[in-house]
Amino acid sequence: MTQIGDLMLDLPSDREVTLTRAFDAPRELVYAAHTQAEHLKRWWGRGNPLDVEIDFREGGRYRFVEHAKDGNDYAFRGEFREIVVPERIVQTFEFEGMPGHVAVETLVFTERDGQTVVTGTSRFDTKQERDGMVDSGMAQGAAESYAALERHLATLV
Repeated sequence: MTQIGDLMLDLPSDREVTLTRAFDAPRELVYAAHTQAEHLKRWWGRGNPLDVEIDFREGGRYRFVEHAKDGNDYAFRGEFREIVVPERIVQTFEFEGMPGHVAVETLVFTERDGQTVVTGTSRFDTKQERDGMVDSGMAQGAAESYAALERHLATLV
């Protein structure tokens, strides 16, 4: 396991990455922050401006475009495969800059000791895809986004 700020990274298998982070907010609110455009715009892109299209239902799709400080736009998309409110989301994830490399993400929301723990496991088609995502700075980006989420949640509780 590796710790990056408040985020824990684990590689439980040759094709999986697990990211875990606790938040000082109720589970329903943390879940809403992962599923509603008005919340996602405030944190998902590490706090950078973000365009959000989301049809949050099984079979629905999403697309996020982050407008980064380096002047570039980074687009991501996926489809919701399974939704259990407020416990679990299974979705696909694809960076449009590398089309065809689709991961399946499972997000689990657990209340524990007054906090909500989010555990996200991404499963890739190959070890090389998993390693490429890890080497791309994925964990640092996730840590920055989750720090932005923590700041956003603090304004709501």
